[in-house]
Amino acid sequence: MLLNRDELLEYLKARLWLVAAILLLLVVGIQSWSTRAVHPPPGILAPAEPLQGPPDTIEPWNCRGYRLFALATFDIRARVLSRERYRFDRGAELAPIDLALGWGRMSDSAVLEDIHVRQSDRWYLWSTSSFPIPEEEISTHSANMHLIPATPLVRAQLLDLRVGQLAHLQGRLVRVEGPGGFQWASSLTRNDTGEGACELVWVDSVGMPK
Repeated sequence: MLLNRDELLEYLKARLWLVAAILLLLVVGIQSWSTRAVHPPPGILAPAEPLQGPPDTIEPWNCRGYRLFALATFDIRARVLSRERYRFDRGAELAPIDLALGWGRMSDSAVLEDIHVRQSDRWYLWSTSSFPIPEEEISTHSANMHLIPATPLVRAQLLDLRVGQLAHLQGRLVRVEGPGGFQWASSLTRNDTGEGACELVWVDSVGMPK
């Protein structure tokens, strides 16, 4: 089949679109596979409460055009209940991922099979048709955390975390000031709910205990 110049260009353009679509599907498939959920057996994976202490510095620091202030040191071992990637909201430049984390009985597969967890618009939401543990315990032993990676390595580690994994995060709870009067501050208690109850965490290190 002999093609003229315009037909050849159209043919090549169509082939390029096909190749691009295949590559995109491969990237999405690989990403979905690498972040697929894990399903540990029943049992409490993270028995300890998160550790919070006095701030280790009074000096603010800058990150990507924002000014950060330490409110407390923070150390948590918890199960990843849900993960949500953010790219386009105001906070995405600083905190590209939120993790809903659970500890105590909220890290037990036997409990979590009766609780539906999801995230949306920086909120963490749960629901259940039959409470496996008291409602208050669900609220005080799980939380949504906006995570600010301290380094590119920490960022990559956070983005690699999978639902069902046990994660160990160390860093600081922070308050952020940004251009145009932007303000974002962490909760300082695990007992609150609703707006302002999420932790805003500067993450210095990420561990994935067995």
